[in-house]
Amino acid sequence: MTELPKPQAKPARPFFSSGPCAKPPGWTPEKLKTESLGRSHRAKIGKSRLAYCIDLMREVLQLPDTHRIGIVPGSDTGAFEMAMWTMLGARGVTALAWESFGEGWVTDAVKQLKLESKVVRADYGQLPDLDKIDWADDVLFTWNGTTSGVRVPDGEWIPDDREGLSFADSTSAVFAYDIPWNKIDVATFSWQKVLGGEGGHGVLILGPRAVERLEQYTPAWPLPKIFRLMSKGTLAEGVFKGETINTPSMLAVEDAIFALEWAKAIGGLEGLQARSNANAHALDKIVAERDWLGHLAVDSGTRSKTSVCLTVEGADADFIKKFAGLLEAEGAAYDIAGYRDAPPGLRIWCGATVDTADIEALGPWLDWAYAQLTA
Repeated sequence: MTELPKPQAKPARPFFSSGPCAKPPGWTPEKLKTESLGRSHRAKIGKSRLAYCIDLMREVLQLPDTHRIGIVPGSDTGAFEMAMWTMLGARGVTALAWESFGEGWVTDAVKQLKLESKVVRADYGQLPDLDKIDWADDVLFTWNGTTSGVRVPDGEWIPDDREGLSFADSTSAVFAYDIPWNKIDVATFSWQKVLGGEGGHGVLILGPRAVERLEQYTPAWPLPKIFRLMSKGTLAEGVFKGETINTPSMLAVEDAIFALEWAKAIGGLEGLQARSNANAHALDKIVAERDWLGHLAVDSGTRSKTSVCLTVEGADADFIKKFAGLLEAEGAAYDIAGYRDAPPGLRIWCGATVDTADIEALGPWLDWAYAQLTA
């Protein structure tokens, strides 16, 4: 292949990392409200801003009143582990894993909590047979595999009459897909994915069946303070009204509020989904036009529309490192190397905070980097 000249146009915002993700368009730190900074999060202003953030999340997610939503420590990981540590052990556990974070929940269930768990695995780019899941168990799964680019197709595989609880790690799925909340007992996410918010804080969503489990079951193991959702035998309702378990960053809260207000301004959930769908479509077109690029998730029906993972013909880990390094040095694309545990390839975030024009401008730069390394 002959060497290509550098493309003249670059993405205006070359932020394609799959977490932390691109900030919402128009974001600047000067636009964040700062009245709550330097104040106690338990003061009236702190509690009101936390409650407002929760209300915005509920509104944009179209979360029904049946489900509680709270801000908790430790990003998505902390939220999901909080749910596992407080609710698992009441019945059998089935853990599904088709990427690295799902494998993390397997490790937690089997090696840390030492539960006899059924583990159902699939290779990167694939899903297991979801119709064969035993819903007499509590079931742990990842709605959208951030490191594999594979998602569940919908919620139809989750029965309405399930005996166990559904635990959905939804961190790169919420705000980008229609989540059937009647199928979800526990969901977790972090602001740093689809909203482009800052890290360190998780969001925990509990349906009525999860609350019932908390109220009727006490795990056999000790719980760290930051995991405790019960107080004197009843649910700590304050957690779901902005009374956080530990001290939150009010700057991160204000950042999330900015993103949520932006989401409302562009049409709420439907607006966010439309932007993400347009981005994924633009990247699909780039892939289709290049015989050296492919999707790790071959089935388009279960392919992520947010964390899109690509294969590169003949690439190994060293090739991908150089490829991503070339684009970063040019300011054309940041952080697009695939996850370290995934097969060597590229991972390009197509969530709503990315502009479609920037995805389209990325195509020629991918050609240029590939030519540089294969000429």
